[in-house]
Amino acid sequence: MKIILANYKNQELANAWKKYFQFESDVKVIDGDVLFMEWDALVAPGNSFGFMDGGLDLLISKKFGWDVQTELKEQIGNTDIQELLVGQAELLTIKNSFKQIIYAPTMRVPTSYLIAESVNAYLAMKAALTVAQKHNIKVLALPGLCTGTGGMRPEVAAKQMFEAYDEIINNNKKDFPMHLDASKHHFYLNNNIQNL
Repeated sequence: MKIILANYKNQELANAWKKYFQFESDVKVIDGDVLFMEWDALVAPGNSFGFMDGGLDLLISKKFGWDVQTELKEQIGNTDIQELLVGQAELLTIKNSFKQIIYAPTMRVPTSYLIAESVNAYLAMKAALTVAQKHNIKVLALPGLCTGTGGMRPEVAAKQMFEAYDEIINNNKKDFPMHLDASKHHFYLNNNIQNL
């Protein structure tokens, strides 16, 4: 799978991505509007209830039609809990197109409250990559996760996205023999420290 990390006017995020993904030949950081790039599936970070009326989601709805939101809300409504939790993702079709959307919530409702201090970019990235692998997506495009409304620092978001990539794509699964190990990893993901 080829991955595009789409940077739109955030040089700090682009630099952080380039640092963390520098040795990943299938990952490219590209400046510009992701909606006009060549991809098979685009990751849409949103909320748990499928409202696609803000941020990148709104731009997706305007460009590809509100049918995307209708399909998403229908899929969410058919789940047992009628929410798509952070750490889950759904694949959506774009009518009259070969393109798809992978909707991966980065927050339960649109807010910056506590999102900047969360591991939500990591969880959303793991979910999106898992869905992309399952459906054999060839070219996947992603914006910065949690870096808009969520307010996460670009360095932290880039690190979380890379850690998820390393686990899912490079198959470097984490093993936590003790609670303390899981806690250390959680702390590492949410801070600017370079290693444990």
